[in-house]
Amino acid sequence: MSEVEIQVMRLAHGKDLPLPSYQSKHAAGFDLLAALPDATPLTLSPGARALVPTGIAIALAQGYEAQVRPRSGLAARHGVTVLNSPGTIDADYRGEIQVLLANLGGDAVTIARGMRIAQLVIAPVVRAHIVDVASLDKTPRGSGGFGSTGS
Repeated sequence: MSEVEIQVMRLAHGKDLPLPSYQSKHAAGFDLLAALPDATPLTLSPGARALVPTGIAIALAQGYEAQVRPRSGLAARHGVTVLNSPGTIDADYRGEIQVLLANLGGDAVTIARGMRIAQLVIAPVVRAHIVDVASLDKTPRGSGGFGSTGS
């Protein structure tokens, strides 16, 4: 397992929240916390979506991205997921990380300050060199799309 340094800046509305952390020795992602005001938790109704602040901004090294992903517990227990999963944070972005949560469940869910709402996975980036060609090489699959390799 390799490590890369990630600089984290706590914003004014996230100063009292703990820094993101991994929850187990081999976890791939660290948790992001909701930086909502104490007095005004967010009630996410069934079918609703909301952009939830985390109170942090990060600096990634060139050649890396951060992926905002759902937390499996929230998804399994409440049907709450990250709508644009995985959300991509590019190495040159310096604004606040926000999480677009969606409630796909049947009941309203309350998101409170400090609640673990998503996870962030740091990954290397490979950029493509685009080459315009007149045809592509043949494969057994060919142009078979959805469901073409079995059920």
